[in-house]
Amino acid sequence: MIEDFASTLWSTPGAPPDLRALEQACLNAVPAPYQAFDGPLLFRAFLGGTGRANSIVSLNPDPDAALLPRIARMESRAAARGIPCRFRSTPLDPPGLAGLLHARGYTEQDETLVLLGSLGAMVRPDAAVRVLAGPEPDWMAVVATAEYQLEARRAEKARMPELLAIPAAWLVLEVQGTPAASLFVVADGMLCGMFDLAVRPEFRRQGLAARIMGAGAAWAAQRGAIWKWSQVSAGNVASLALNARMGMGEMYRYRYLRKG
Repeated sequence: MIEDFASTLWSTPGAPPDLRALEQACLNAVPAPYQAFDGPLLFRAFLGGTGRANSIVSLNPDPDAALLPRIARMESRAAARGIPCRFRSTPLDPPGLAGLLHARGYTEQDETLVLLGSLGAMVRPDAAVRVLAGPEPDWMAVVATAEYQLEARRAEKARMPELLAIPAAWLVLEVQGTPAASLFVVADGMLCGMFDLAVRPEFRRQGLAARIMGAGAAWAAQRGAIWKWSQVSAGNVASLALNARMGMGEMYRYRYLRKG
């Protein structure tokens, strides 16, 4: 399986994106209106919803002698914004970051896999898919059927169009006139990111997730994307299996460390 995935990566024209490129793509796809760098650490805050827009992440894995006071300043920033202090720990962390956080009472949560695959084989235009310019009510209604969509996260999604600086689309797949599946897609140069894949409970196990992903791939391919990436919770067995069937493989993992 690993050999097959590597073969797929290198058979796609253009070198595959590295870890730093995928992390930058995440920042572009999940914007946050409040941001501040402190050395290698980037503080991000929104409304306290999704972890990616409300956490601290490193973009430089080099040793940092001033790491401890930086952590303290990040904690102060989070307190000032009224959000929990969370670090999104990736392979780009400076050495010793996790140990310092554990010593300050942080605990690990929510491991996520970052997946990558060639976009071309996924392209499947679908006449039943509507492409929206924003998170319209039909799209939000489908997303609301997913358990993890708390109110703060939905409020952040409603503001995405005003914050995004890259092409994006909100897709809805209809079955007999009923919005049945949703997907959020971004096209960031050669990279296509997919998020908010949801299928109403009464329409599950009918292949709708693969269909709307195929339509999302078609939309992104028209805008120059050749790689598809996504972030899937390590506990989401169904989504991981779906992505594997579509040729996606694991590039790296990240986890959150939260204080208290």
